[in-house]
Amino acid sequence: MSAVDSDVLGRFRDGDEEAVKAVYNRFSGAVFALSLTILRDRGRAADATQMTFVKAWRSASSYDPDREFGPWIYSIARRTAIDIYRKEKRRVPTDSVVVTTEGASMVRIWEVFQVRAAVDLLSDDERQVVQMSHFEELTHPEIAERLDIPLGTVKSRSHRAHRHLVELLGHLQGEPE
Repeated sequence: MSAVDSDVLGRFRDGDEEAVKAVYNRFSGAVFALSLTILRDRGRAADATQMTFVKAWRSASSYDPDREFGPWIYSIARRTAIDIYRKEKRRVPTDSVVVTTEGASMVRIWEVFQVRAAVDLLSDDERQVVQMSHFEELTHPEIAERLDIPLGTVKSRSHRAHRHLVELLGHLQGEPE
């Protein structure tokens, strides 16, 4: 899985708007997954994702381009999600919220990142079906209706996409947590 190239990361560090967008497009899925693991709420996880990238943009000059970007952005995301959790915990009675304070393991975060990166490698048609099926939780008939394509086409795209994902993610099978 290719990472964002060093030129983009250097421009990100300098605050270049296009580089910030490229970094967001590359890492927002994994940041959202991490936030969702901590907050257990899609809306709050989306807020945490946005806040993470705002914080990263504001502190971009502190990013060391000689180090991997992923761990840097994930640490910002984790702290942001925990801050949101703590803020909500103070406002809402504890018996009405069920949230885990255990963070996701680095192995789990890496696996989520690998899955998101593999999905990004699918063709546009395959990726669209996978995202609607798994992230929006739509059924095949609902996807066919939304895309205005035959149900058989949705099923064949889904089958092809999942076959590609198995090939791309085979290295994750059998890894201990």
